[in-house]
Amino acid sequence: MTTLDSSLDPSSPAYRANREALLDRLAELDVALDQARAGGGEKYVTRHHKRGKLLPRERIELLLDPDSPFLELSPVAAYGTDFPVGASVVTGIGVVEGVECLVVANDPTVRGGAVNPWSLAKTRRAGEIALANRLPMVNLVESAGADLPTQAEIFIPGGRVFRDLTRLSAAKIPTVSVVFGNATAGGAYVPGMSDFTIMIRDRSQVYLAGPPLVKMATGEVTDDESLGGAAMHATRSGLADFLASDERDGIRLARQCVRRLNWRKQGPPPRNPVPQPPKYDPEELLGIASADLKVPFDPREVLARVLDGSEFDEFKPGYGTALVTGWGELHGYPVGVLANARGVLFSEEAQKATQFIQLANAADTPLVFLQNTTGYMVGTEYEQRGIIKHGALMINAVSNSTVPHLTVNLGASYGAGNYGMCGRAYEPRFLFTWPNAKSAVMGPAQLAGVLSIVARQAAAARGRDYDEDSDAAMRMMVEQQIESQSGALFLSGRLYDDGVIDPRDTRTVLGLCLSAIHNGPVKGADGFGVFRM
Repeated sequence: MTTLDSSLDPSSPAYRANREALLDRLAELDVALDQARAGGGEKYVTRHHKRGKLLPRERIELLLDPDSPFLELSPVAAYGTDFPVGASVVTGIGVVEGVECLVVANDPTVRGGAVNPWSLAKTRRAGEIALANRLPMVNLVESAGADLPTQAEIFIPGGRVFRDLTRLSAAKIPTVSVVFGNATAGGAYVPGMSDFTIMIRDRSQVYLAGPPLVKMATGEVTDDESLGGAAMHATRSGLADFLASDERDGIRLARQCVRRLNWRKQGPPPRNPVPQPPKYDPEELLGIASADLKVPFDPREVLARVLDGSEFDEFKPGYGTALVTGWGELHGYPVGVLANARGVLFSEEAQKATQFIQLANAADTPLVFLQNTTGYMVGTEYEQRGIIKHGALMINAVSNSTVPHLTVNLGASYGAGNYGMCGRAYEPRFLFTWPNAKSAVMGPAQLAGVLSIVARQAAAARGRDYDEDSDAAMRMMVEQQIESQSGALFLSGRLYDDGVIDPRDTRTVLGLCLSAIHNGPVKGADGFGVFRM
């Protein structure tokens, strides 16, 4: 392996400016994360505790092995919407009895844990991750069911949550549910469709319709315990496999279920079980990404602070130099890396990427995409040289590659460059974003400029004078809109990534993801689509 050298100067004005800008974005992220952790607010948290109940993150902490990490996913879901940040559910990957599991925990302090459009999207994403990476799923259930005012948005797609639970079971990926309180209507199907179901005496209530609705529908007068209590389900209906005495006992039984799974990973273990840390301080990652996204930066400086031993064997270093490709290891796992170096992708970069992706698939090696791209190059010369077909080569390779993909947006992710560098639409196993990053069709100034040119041409075609004052106002409005809608928190709030992360945590986050990925087999593609040559 070749050890990367660093030319980063932490004392330079550019470094200090980059660091300050990123720290400002991290402060905004911290505010959003605090809002998510606050749940429904102090009033409802206090009420919940007074009832002798644990909060979702307290339940997760007891479920996981002591001192083991928890990679929370989509933590700022619903940010910038009319719903609470976090979307009334906590999801993430943690270790239970030595087994990496996908954990989903309803937050009953937020509107009783009712499912809204964003909590549905977050839960569905958790199911996708569990299935793709062969992760047993543990549901910590306490939900009032659907958020009725938004039922039109959640009823039809909501059925996929139950479908996904049965597909996990069919794929021999176990599912475990612990019911801590109400699991009503559609929520009743989560324990109903899990492989193992644990209920808590005098706490759990699982029914398709509560006593008031039963009376309205059938005229029957009944009570919660007779209709759906834990003891009834453990002795009469058979829905409960285990009857716990309290919440902690329920969590103990969930750990017991996982311990008895006889779970084995199917992917290869790390090549080096005791990997060397990077040679350079990860703290310096704060000053690498440019505060001005139009200013490129060398991704090798990032790799030198992320890869094991800062070792990286570059592939085709003298060809297509706007894209860095090569091989390294991350927490002992071999990876191939594609990282944007100068923003724009030319024909050479696209062809280089295509070959590299094929090589990674031939070697069954996961790929890490580090995005900082403005897209594929435009203009007469580049169109005549075949930028469309060369970009299609790269997108074909990304689309049909079957080795696991991990994507991190370090800066810009614009246009079709987002696609070629494995954006959300191309289903990377995990996608994370640095707080300074942006993603859109194009940059705000470029988009506003295009609209201005089109408007000018339309006015000229009609023989009318063009209103410059209106144009300036339009451009300012469009730039502000795109600036806000392309930001990391806005996009993460809409689940276009799996979380905004502190750059200093990049190595740890990717390592946790690689470990999770290797619960399933890692195998390259046997073939690709037709390449236009």
